[in-house]
Amino acid sequence: MSNDDPYAAVTPAPALAVRSDDIKHGEQMPLAFRDPQIGGTNTSPHLAWSGFPPETQSFALTCYDPDAPTGTGFVHWAVANIPKDVTTLASGSGAIDGPMPAGALIIPNDLRMRQYIGPNPPPGSGRHRYVFIVHAVDVPRLEIDPDLTPVVLGFNLHFHTLARGSMTAWVDAED
Repeated sequence: MSNDDPYAAVTPAPALAVRSDDIKHGEQMPLAFRDPQIGGTNTSPHLAWSGFPPETQSFALTCYDPDAPTGTGFVHWAVANIPKDVTTLASGSGAIDGPMPAGALIIPNDLRMRQYIGPNPPPGSGRHRYVFIVHAVDVPRLEIDPDLTPVVLGFNLHFHTLARGSMTAWVDAED
């Protein structure tokens, strides 16, 4: 588990493994997975997870930039209620009409869009980490208003996370 996990101090949890065929933990995020304004395609990367407890009933996923100059970071993607038998999301699942599993709840990100938004750190703001976090959840569905924010998802995950894993890629801001 990455030390970039913003949930760890508030809600400690056993580790699960997160991997990707598209990005490598601790390395620079490839251009395709970034914002179109800087040459990317807003394509969410492939993600897969394993090593979660047998009592897992669903999964949740967030992509978080703890280095955004906001004081609270920036959520690029938030999904809850991923069915327990789904342990992989294909590249592009975070698109507006992407191949998201039936029943998954896409929470509006910090731009209030129900999709993955690729990194585009503001000029001069240095290196930004993009932390993809998967939570094993103890209920089949988190009953939350689909129009609320990723903060509300995080609050609910505090009470329902069985295990959690993450991987981090980075992007340097243009100067």
